Amino acid sequence: MAITRARKQEFVALFEKLLQDSEGLVLVTFQGITVPEMEQLRKSVRESGGQFMVVKNTLFKRALTAQGYPLPEDPSVLEGPTAVAFALQDPAATAKAVVEFRKGRENALRIKAGYLDGKPVPAETMVQLAKLPPLPVLRAQLLGTIMAPATRLVRVLAEPGRQIAAVVDAYRRKQEEGSAAPESTAA
Repeated sequence: MAITRARKQEFVALFEKLLQDSEGLVLVTFQGITVPEMEQLRKSVRESGGQFMVVKNTLFKRALTAQGYPLPEDPSVLEGPTAVAFALQDPAATAKAVVEFRKGRENALRIKAGYLDGKPVPAETMVQLAKLPPLPVLRAQLLGTIMAPATRLVRVLAEPGRQIAAVVDAYRRKQEEGSAAPESTAA
């Protein structure tokens, strides 16, 4: 059944909107994947903050061009059955969802290529991206690295004050012990 021109325009508009909102894309081919497996992949990508959908190559090319994305250098990337995982939040998490799902299904689900920051990247780059820790973990590691020197500096600067406070406290305790000692009574 043919798709009407209006329906094609709706698809192109949807792809353009997803491209605008995406931080990265993972393009895959999916021959041999069952419908339940495809739904499982969609759910996994959705949980990673993305959206997964099968695209019609000609319509997807139009959307890429309209949004200023360069077409992949390898024309075979946009041939045959193609699905796209749109990374709406964290490209590493979306790539990880696809790569994790792909384990054991390498022949049925093959990563064709990807896009990061609007630029095409090879499939291997997307696999390497999937190996990175999630964005919150990376942020925490970066913050820890930035904060470590400041924390050490605060400790060094606070140490003399802590030592003075300890001496004053010891002196106070000695004074209290001296005044609390029983006075001898003369007979």
